[in-house]
Amino acid sequence: MPKTKPKPRKTPSSSPQQTSFHHPGSLLSVNDLALEDIGHVLKLASVLETEDPLKRMKRLFKRRVSLLFYESSTRTRTSFELAAKQLGADTVLVSALSSSIEKGESLKDTGITLRALGAECIILRHPNSGAPYVLSRATGLPILNAGDGMHEHPSQALLDLRTILQHVRGAKAAGPVSETTLKGVTVTICGDIFHSRVARSNMLLLPRLGARVVLCGPSALLPETAADAGPGITIERNFDQALQQSQVVMMLRIQAERLAGLNLDLDEYKLRYQANAERIAAHASKALIMHPGPIIRGLEMTSEVADGPQSAIAEQVRNGVAIRMALLVRALTAKGKTSR
Repeated sequence: MPKTKPKPRKTPSSSPQQTSFHHPGSLLSVNDLALEDIGHVLKLASVLETEDPLKRMKRLFKRRVSLLFYESSTRTRTSFELAAKQLGADTVLVSALSSSIEKGESLKDTGITLRALGAECIILRHPNSGAPYVLSRATGLPILNAGDGMHEHPSQALLDLRTILQHVRGAKAAGPVSETTLKGVTVTICGDIFHSRVARSNMLLLPRLGARVVLCGPSALLPETAADAGPGITIERNFDQALQQSQVVMMLRIQAERLAGLNLDLDEYKLRYQANAERIAAHASKALIMHPGPIIRGLEMTSEVADGPQSAIAEQVRNGVAIRMALLVRALTAKGKTSR
Protein backbone atom coordinates (compact mmCIF):
# COMPACT_ATOMS: atom_id res chain seq x y z
CA MET A 1 0.00 0.00 0.00
CA PRO A 2 1.31 3.49 -0.79
CA LYS A 3 2.22 5.50 2.23
CA THR A 4 0.04 8.51 2.91
CA LYS A 5 1.69 11.71 3.95
CA PRO A 6 0.60 13.01 7.36
CA LYS A 7 -1.45 16.18 7.22
CA PRO A 8 0.32 19.24 8.63
CA ARG A 9 -0.92 20.34 12.02
CA LYS A 10 -2.72 23.64 12.08
CA THR A 11 -1.21 26.22 14.36
CA PRO A 12 -3.65 28.27 16.47
CA SER A 13 -3.45 32.02 15.98
CA SER A 14 -2.37 32.44 19.60
CA SER A 15 0.60 30.10 19.19
CA PRO A 16 4.15 31.08 18.28
CA GLN A 17 5.01 30.88 14.59
CA GLN A 18 8.76 30.18 14.85
CA THR A 19 9.98 27.36 12.66
CA SER A 20 11.96 24.55 14.26
CA PHE A 21 15.46 25.65 13.26
CA HIS A 22 15.28 28.79 15.39
CA HIS A 23 16.35 28.78 19.01
CA PRO A 24 13.29 28.83 21.32
CA GLY A 25 14.62 31.96 23.01
CA SER A 26 14.85 33.94 19.78
CA LEU A 27 12.54 36.83 18.94
CA LEU A 28 12.61 37.46 15.20
CA SER A 29 9.01 38.68 14.77
CA VAL A 30 6.14 39.60 17.06
CA ASN A 31 4.36 36.64 15.47
CA ASP A 32 6.82 34.39 17.31
CA LEU A 33 4.96 35.15 20.53
CA ALA A 34 1.68 33.60 21.61
CA LEU A 35 -0.60 35.82 23.69
CA GLU A 36 0.51 33.86 26.75
CA ASP A 37 4.13 34.65 25.90
CA ILE A 38 3.35 38.35 25.53
CA GLY A 39 1.73 38.39 28.97
CA HIS A 40 4.75 36.60 30.42
CA VAL A 41 7.16 39.16 28.93
CA LEU A 42 5.08 42.04 30.30
CA LYS A 43 4.92 40.48 33.76
CA LEU A 44 8.62 39.65 33.81
CA ALA A 45 9.49 43.20 32.73
CA SER A 46 7.63 44.58 35.74
CA VAL A 47 9.29 42.09 38.10
CA LEU A 48 12.77 42.90 36.80
CA GLU A 49 12.18 46.64 36.85
CA THR A 50 11.51 46.64 40.60
CA GLU A 51 13.74 43.76 41.65
CA ASP A 52 16.65 44.33 44.04
CA PRO A 53 19.63 45.23 41.79
CA LEU A 54 21.96 42.70 43.46
CA LYS A 55 19.44 39.91 43.07
CA ARG A 56 18.70 40.97 39.49
CA MET A 57 22.39 40.86 38.53
CA LYS A 58 22.54 37.19 39.46
CA ARG A 59 19.99 36.25 36.81
CA LEU A 60 22.44 36.40 33.89
CA PHE A 61 25.70 36.86 35.79
CA LYS A 62 28.68 36.62 33.39
CA ARG A 63 26.55 35.38 30.52
CA ARG A 64 27.89 36.68 27.20
CA VAL A 65 25.75 38.88 24.95
CA SER A 66 26.89 40.35 21.62
CA LEU A 67 25.31 43.44 20.11
CA LEU A 68 25.78 43.25 16.34
CA PHE A 69 24.71 46.55 14.81
CA TYR A 70 25.03 47.23 11.09
CA GLU A 71 23.01 50.46 11.45
CA SER A 72 23.27 53.43 13.78
CA SER A 73 21.14 53.35 16.91
CA THR A 74 20.75 55.31 20.13
CA ARG A 75 17.67 54.09 22.01
CA THR A 76 17.63 50.43 20.97
CA ARG A 77 21.34 49.74 21.30
CA THR A 78 21.75 51.62 24.58
CA SER A 79 18.67 50.10 26.21
CA PHE A 80 19.66 46.56 25.20
CA GLU A 81 23.14 47.14 26.58
CA LEU A 82 21.87 48.64 29.83
CA ALA A 83 19.34 45.82 30.14
CA ALA A 84 22.06 43.18 29.76
CA LYS A 85 24.36 44.85 32.27
CA GLN A 86 21.58 45.26 34.84
CA LEU A 87 21.11 41.50 34.61
CA GLY A 88 24.83 40.90 35.22
CA ALA A 89 25.72 39.89 31.66
CA ASP A 90 28.91 40.81 29.84
CA THR A 91 28.35 42.66 26.56
CA VAL A 92 30.42 43.37 23.48
CA LEU A 93 29.42 45.74 20.70
CA VAL A 94 30.29 44.90 17.10
CA SER A 95 29.54 47.64 14.56
CA ALA A 96 29.93 47.63 10.80
CA LEU A 97 32.50 50.43 10.92
CA SER A 98 34.85 48.88 13.46
CA SER A 99 35.07 45.22 12.50
CA SER A 100 35.78 42.84 9.63
CA ILE A 101 32.29 43.62 8.34
CA GLU A 102 33.86 46.67 6.75
CA LYS A 103 36.20 44.33 4.85
CA GLY A 104 33.32 42.38 3.39
CA GLU A 105 32.81 39.60 5.91
CA SER A 106 29.40 37.97 5.55
CA LEU A 107 26.74 38.03 8.24
CA LYS A 108 26.99 34.24 8.49
CA ASP A 109 30.74 34.28 9.11
CA THR A 110 30.46 37.14 11.59
CA GLY A 111 27.84 35.17 13.51
CA ILE A 112 29.92 31.99 13.49
CA THR A 113 32.92 33.99 14.74
CA LEU A 114 30.92 35.51 17.61
CA ARG A 115 29.64 32.07 18.59
CA ALA A 116 33.19 30.68 18.56
CA LEU A 117 34.27 33.56 20.79
CA GLY A 118 31.67 32.54 23.36
CA ALA A 119 28.60 34.65 22.54
CA GLU A 120 25.47 33.05 24.00
CA CYS A 121 22.97 35.49 22.51
CA ILE A 122 23.18 37.98 19.63
CA ILE A 123 21.15 41.17 19.33
CA LEU A 124 21.07 42.12 15.66
CA ARG A 125 20.20 45.30 13.79
CA HIS A 126 20.62 45.01 10.04
CA PRO A 127 19.57 47.02 6.95
CA ASN A 128 18.29 43.90 5.15
CA SER A 129 14.92 42.36 5.91
CA GLY A 130 15.25 38.75 7.01
CA ALA A 131 18.84 39.04 8.28
CA PRO A 132 17.97 37.73 11.79
CA TYR A 133 16.63 34.53 10.22
CA VAL A 134 19.92 34.02 8.38
CA LEU A 135 21.90 34.57 11.58
CA SER A 136 19.64 32.25 13.54
CA ARG A 137 20.12 29.39 11.09
CA ALA A 138 23.87 29.98 10.87
CA THR A 139 24.56 30.04 14.61
CA GLY A 140 21.78 28.18 16.42
CA LEU A 141 21.97 30.90 19.10
CA PRO A 142 19.06 32.92 20.47
CA ILE A 143 18.76 35.97 18.22
CA LEU A 144 16.91 39.13 19.24
CA ASN A 145 15.81 41.21 16.26
CA ALA A 146 16.64 44.86 16.96
CA GLY A 147 15.31 45.95 13.57
CA ASP A 148 15.81 44.38 10.15
CA GLY A 149 15.37 46.58 7.09
CA MET A 150 11.72 47.45 6.48
CA HIS A 151 10.57 44.19 8.06
CA GLU A 152 10.10 44.33 11.84
CA HIS A 153 11.21 45.75 15.17
CA PRO A 154 9.50 43.41 17.66
CA SER A 155 10.99 44.72 20.93
CA GLN A 156 9.82 48.24 20.01
CA ALA A 157 6.26 46.99 19.51
CA LEU A 158 6.37 45.28 22.92
CA LEU A 159 7.58 48.40 24.71
CA ASP A 160 4.93 50.41 22.85
CA LEU A 161 2.32 47.92 24.05
CA ARG A 162 3.55 48.25 27.64
CA THR A 163 3.34 52.03 27.39
CA ILE A 164 -0.22 51.88 26.04
CA LEU A 165 -1.31 49.38 28.69
CA GLN A 166 0.09 51.54 31.49
CA HIS A 167 -2.29 54.28 30.41
CA VAL A 168 -5.25 52.04 29.54
CA ARG A 169 -5.01 49.51 32.38
CA GLY A 170 -2.85 51.31 34.92
CA ALA A 171 -1.61 48.96 37.65
CA LYS A 172 -2.88 45.96 35.67
CA ALA A 173 -0.50 46.63 32.77
CA ALA A 174 1.64 43.66 33.80
CA GLY A 175 -1.26 41.22 33.85
CA PRO A 176 -2.17 38.59 31.26
CA VAL A 177 -3.39 39.73 27.86
CA SER A 178 -6.16 38.41 25.65
CA GLU A 179 -7.84 39.09 22.34
CA THR A 180 -9.99 41.75 24.05
CA THR A 181 -7.35 43.53 26.17
CA LEU A 182 -7.34 46.58 23.87
CA LYS A 183 -10.93 46.33 22.71
CA GLY A 184 -12.32 49.83 22.17
CA VAL A 185 -8.86 51.38 21.78
CA THR A 186 -8.03 53.04 18.45
CA VAL A 187 -4.36 53.63 17.67
CA THR A 188 -3.50 55.95 14.79
CA ILE A 189 -0.07 55.49 13.24
CA CYS A 190 0.87 58.48 11.09
CA GLY A 191 3.87 59.13 8.86
CA ASP A 192 6.23 57.08 6.73
CA ILE A 193 4.49 53.77 7.24
CA PHE A 194 5.75 52.08 4.07
CA HIS A 195 9.38 52.15 5.26
CA SER A 196 8.67 51.65 8.97
CA ARG A 197 9.52 48.36 10.69
CA VAL A 198 8.06 49.86 13.88
CA ALA A 199 4.71 50.38 12.18
CA ARG A 200 4.77 46.86 10.77
CA SER A 201 5.40 45.20 14.14
CA ASN A 202 2.68 47.29 15.79
CA MET A 203 0.27 46.46 12.96
CA LEU A 204 0.90 42.77 13.60
CA LEU A 205 0.73 43.00 17.39
CA LEU A 206 -1.93 45.49 18.48
CA PRO A 207 -4.93 44.04 16.55
CA ARG A 208 -4.24 40.64 18.14
CA LEU A 209 -5.18 42.26 21.45
CA GLY A 210 -8.33 43.84 20.05
CA ALA A 211 -7.06 47.30 19.11
CA ARG A 212 -8.20 49.08 15.98
CA VAL A 213 -5.25 50.47 14.03
CA VAL A 214 -5.75 53.47 11.72
CA LEU A 215 -2.95 54.22 9.28
CA CYS A 216 -2.54 57.79 8.09
CA GLY A 217 -0.19 59.39 5.58
CA PRO A 218 0.21 60.37 1.92
CA SER A 219 -0.08 57.66 -0.70
CA ALA A 220 3.67 57.83 -1.44
CA LEU A 221 4.37 56.71 2.14
CA LEU A 222 1.23 54.64 2.69
CA PRO A 223 0.01 52.46 -0.20
CA GLU A 224 -3.58 51.23 -0.13
CA THR A 225 -2.34 47.64 0.16
CA ALA A 226 -1.20 48.38 3.73
CA ALA A 227 -4.75 47.78 4.89
CA ASP A 228 -4.39 44.17 3.74
CA ALA A 229 -1.79 43.48 6.44
CA GLY A 230 -4.47 41.96 8.65
CA PRO A 231 -7.81 42.43 10.39
CA GLY A 232 -8.41 45.56 12.43
CA ILE A 233 -6.36 47.82 10.13
CA THR A 234 -7.85 50.71 8.14
CA ILE A 235 -6.52 53.71 6.22
CA GLU A 236 -7.61 57.30 6.79
CA ARG A 237 -5.94 59.98 4.67
CA ASN A 238 -7.42 62.88 6.64
CA PHE A 239 -5.23 63.25 9.74
CA ASP A 240 -7.76 65.39 11.61
CA GLN A 241 -10.45 62.75 11.18
CA ALA A 242 -8.05 60.03 12.28
CA LEU A 243 -7.18 62.01 15.41
CA GLN A 244 -10.84 62.39 16.34
CA GLN A 245 -11.15 58.59 16.57
CA SER A 246 -7.97 57.94 18.52
CA GLN A 247 -7.01 57.20 22.10
CA VAL A 248 -3.37 56.72 21.02
CA VAL A 249 -1.44 58.58 18.32
CA MET A 250 1.89 57.16 17.17
CA MET A 251 3.92 59.52 14.98
CA LEU A 252 6.70 58.33 12.68
CA ARG A 253 9.54 60.22 11.05
CA ILE A 254 10.07 60.37 7.32
CA GLN A 255 12.94 57.96 6.69
CA ALA A 256 15.00 60.01 4.25
CA GLU A 257 17.63 57.26 4.07
CA ARG A 258 15.08 54.88 2.53
CA LEU A 259 13.18 57.22 0.17
CA ALA A 260 15.39 56.37 -2.85
CA GLY A 261 14.80 59.59 -4.75
CA LEU A 262 11.10 59.97 -3.95
CA ASN A 263 10.11 63.62 -4.21
CA LEU A 264 8.03 64.73 -1.26
CA ASP A 265 6.76 68.26 -0.66
CA LEU A 266 7.67 68.73 3.00
CA ASP A 267 5.63 71.92 3.39
CA GLU A 268 2.56 70.10 2.12
CA TYR A 269 3.34 67.17 4.38
CA LYS A 270 3.56 69.37 7.47
CA LEU A 271 0.32 71.11 6.53
CA ARG A 272 -1.57 67.81 6.26
CA TYR A 273 0.15 65.47 8.72
CA GLN A 274 2.17 67.33 11.33
CA ALA A 275 1.20 66.80 14.97
CA ASN A 276 1.21 70.39 16.24
CA ALA A 277 -0.31 71.91 19.36
CA GLU A 278 -3.33 73.42 17.59
CA ARG A 279 -4.26 70.20 15.78
CA ILE A 280 -3.86 67.99 18.85
CA ALA A 281 -5.85 70.40 21.06
CA ALA A 282 -8.66 70.56 18.51
CA HIS A 283 -8.96 66.88 17.59
CA ALA A 284 -7.17 64.69 20.18
CA SER A 285 -6.94 66.63 23.42
CA LYS A 286 -6.88 63.47 25.55
CA ALA A 287 -4.95 61.12 23.28
CA LEU A 288 -1.65 59.55 24.26
CA ILE A 289 1.12 60.83 21.96
CA MET A 290 3.92 58.41 21.08
CA HIS A 291 7.00 58.33 18.84
CA PRO A 292 9.65 55.58 18.53
CA GLY A 293 12.40 58.14 17.79
CA PRO A 294 14.42 59.72 16.53
CA ILE A 295 12.12 62.75 16.33
CA ILE A 296 12.63 65.30 13.58
CA ARG A 297 11.24 68.26 15.48
CA GLY A 298 9.37 70.69 13.29
CA LEU A 299 8.55 68.05 10.68
CA GLU A 300 6.29 65.23 11.85
CA MET A 301 5.89 66.77 15.30
CA THR A 302 6.46 70.11 17.00
CA SER A 303 8.35 70.54 20.25
CA GLU A 304 5.15 71.66 21.99
CA VAL A 305 3.63 68.24 21.36
CA ALA A 306 6.81 66.20 21.88
CA ASP A 307 7.40 67.83 25.27
CA GLY A 308 3.74 68.34 26.17
CA PRO A 309 1.65 66.70 28.90
CA GLN A 310 0.16 64.12 26.52
CA SER A 311 3.56 62.87 25.37
CA ALA A 312 4.66 59.37 26.40
CA ILE A 313 7.90 59.44 24.43
CA ALA A 314 10.19 59.37 27.48
CA GLU A 315 8.05 56.59 28.98
CA GLN A 316 8.59 54.53 25.84
CA VAL A 317 12.35 54.86 26.25
CA ARG A 318 12.19 53.84 29.93
CA ASN A 319 9.95 50.89 29.10
CA GLY A 320 12.51 49.77 26.55
CA VAL A 321 14.99 48.80 29.25
CA ALA A 322 12.45 46.73 31.21
CA ILE A 323 11.08 44.95 28.13
CA ARG A 324 14.56 44.19 26.83
CA MET A 325 15.63 42.81 30.21
CA ALA A 326 12.68 40.42 30.00
CA LEU A 327 13.58 39.41 26.44
CA LEU A 328 17.19 38.71 27.43
CA VAL A 329 16.13 36.55 30.36
CA ARG A 330 13.73 34.71 28.05
CA ALA A 331 16.45 34.25 25.43
CA LEU A 332 19.06 32.86 27.81
CA THR A 333 16.81 30.68 29.95
CA ALA A 334 14.56 29.19 27.25
CA LYS A 335 14.21 25.42 27.54
CA GLY A 336 14.50 23.07 24.63
CA LYS A 337 17.03 22.60 21.89
CA THR A 338 17.23 24.02 18.42
CA SER A 339 16.26 21.55 15.72
CA ARG A 340 18.37 22.19 12.63
